[in-house]
Amino acid sequence: MAYLLCYTRQPVNEQIYDPKLAYSVHLAVSEDGAQYCPLNHNSGVLFAKATENQDGSLNAKSLKNPWIFPLPDGRYGIAAIRVEGDGEADEESRGSVLLFQTDNLTEYRELGLLELGAEHIERVACTYLPEKGTIRVIWQELSGGCYLSEIRDMEERRLLSNPVCCEDAFGSCIGNLPTELRIEGALPQNVVEIPGETADRLCKRLLTPVNIGITFPEQVEVSGLHELERYRAKACYSDGSSVEKRVDWDLSKVDFKKKGTYAITGKVHQDHYAFPVAYNCADPCVGRWNGKYYFIATNDADGNHTLYIREADTIPELVDAREHLLLDSETYPGIGGLLWAPEFHEIEGRLYIFHAATPGEFFCEESHVMELKEGGNPICREDWSAPRRVVRRDGTDICEAGKEITLDMTCFAWQKEYFAVWSQRQFLPKDLGAWLYIAKLNPKEPWKLSTDPVVLSKPEYGWANNHTFVDEGPFALPREDRLYLTFSSAAVDTSYVVGLLAIEKGKDLLDARNWRKKNYPILTSRSVEGEYGTGHNAYVTDEEGTVWNTYHARPGVDGARSSGIRRVHFNAEGEPVLDMTEEMDVKEGYRYVNTRLVVSSKAD
Repeated sequence: MAYLLCYTRQPVNEQIYDPKLAYSVHLAVSEDGAQYCPLNHNSGVLFAKATENQDGSLNAKSLKNPWIFPLPDGRYGIAAIRVEGDGEADEESRGSVLLFQTDNLTEYRELGLLELGAEHIERVACTYLPEKGTIRVIWQELSGGCYLSEIRDMEERRLLSNPVCCEDAFGSCIGNLPTELRIEGALPQNVVEIPGETADRLCKRLLTPVNIGITFPEQVEVSGLHELERYRAKACYSDGSSVEKRVDWDLSKVDFKKKGTYAITGKVHQDHYAFPVAYNCADPCVGRWNGKYYFIATNDADGNHTLYIREADTIPELVDAREHLLLDSETYPGIGGLLWAPEFHEIEGRLYIFHAATPGEFFCEESHVMELKEGGNPICREDWSAPRRVVRRDGTDICEAGKEITLDMTCFAWQKEYFAVWSQRQFLPKDLGAWLYIAKLNPKEPWKLSTDPVVLSKPEYGWANNHTFVDEGPFALPREDRLYLTFSSAAVDTSYVVGLLAIEKGKDLLDARNWRKKNYPILTSRSVEGEYGTGHNAYVTDEEGTVWNTYHARPGVDGARSSGIRRVHFNAEGEPVLDMTEEMDVKEGYRYVNTRLVVSSKAD
């Protein structure tokens, strides 16, 4: 058996860990019930959803005093006090507690409020009673009174009997809390025993995988260098995943013109990217086109009035590549500034750049597309068309400029169709925050949607409405049987994070119910030391099949938005991991491999 601690955290400040992050469910595991390991970078894994008003605006919510308890068949329930986003009492939740259910402690379903009485609830505790098949609920009101009752079913959320007054009912429930807890800011709530295999899976899912070894065949037989280069080392990770990596061999004593056996040593190849790779470059994107790589980003250095492009033969060479001016805010009528979030996209063999721009003011920011002429050179600005505003299928505007804006439009192919996803924000008559929309895209004219827009995601969780209500920066990551879509949320300060949506192959992308949103972000200011406000990322796959994540973050709390590059790892369950650093990817002690190289015949 192992032990699972359920806790919240003490808020720090608006820049580091404020209430909308601290007031969420955090988890830690222990083998002995004394020493606990915090999961997910000591960050929340379960957040309360915002409530929605009739006009579409959202009311941010958080939760306090969560209580986790086992249910039959390996499931778990969580009861918590829903509060306002900043932690104050929530009038919508007066007299009620919020219930969740989970099958695996990594994905949760919010069931809704359980009504207990008329007064605000301070704390709650639940226990499953197998002999009765019911759940005992104990709660304490803000006035101090304690009561208990039972419910039959968490889905039904109905008390089976009138509440019974009880004194000090929590005393027997909280006795197993650790006496000394060395977790920064932790406010422990309760502990439950869990099977060892459950704890092991939690650690594999909620701790960043780490390289635990690298293997290579003890002997390889080749006729030449080209055959040796086909062999790959296998890097294994703590969660059970693995990846193949190229090896840079020392072949100084090998003669491929002669048969023989050689003992050789090689170093596992790893491209190095010190953060940041480009200062004042936000929303970075790397594209691959006709055997070369291209880098483009929002230019914070000049107030977003220009877009520059870099070209190189490899991704590492992009770091120091020359910049070429591609677009400015003076060349074309209607393109006056705020040139944001440029992205490369290949559509039916043609290269396009999707970006946002405005004739002048922020409230007229809209999504645009530029097309590279046939046979054109991407670094030559004259070879690109003038930006065209993205419109609906009938040619009308997606929204009314001055009242709503669109930005961060991305494009991807899935199941032989093209789709666009973008961020759209209504400011008038009321600011609703930025939501993600999706529609099919006309590949012949990719500045036109071919279906009506559908709302895909709203900033409903505390990590998404932190400092502002924003979902933006979507980018697709297609896999064999599943499509992932990462997006960025909250303000573009240290609050900025990356969330994850996923959908199974064969399902309708235009039905938001088919998408699964992870309840917690997968990249935050707590993911990698020294990188704050991580977000607005994009992906590129190199010639060896390695997927790279380009993103921006701040090198320090007050640092400028700057670009980073890191390999995307896929965990044992196939989900993308964005916080595996180079040191975790290849441990120092495993960098070198040895083999016996048998040159079997004379090379061609």
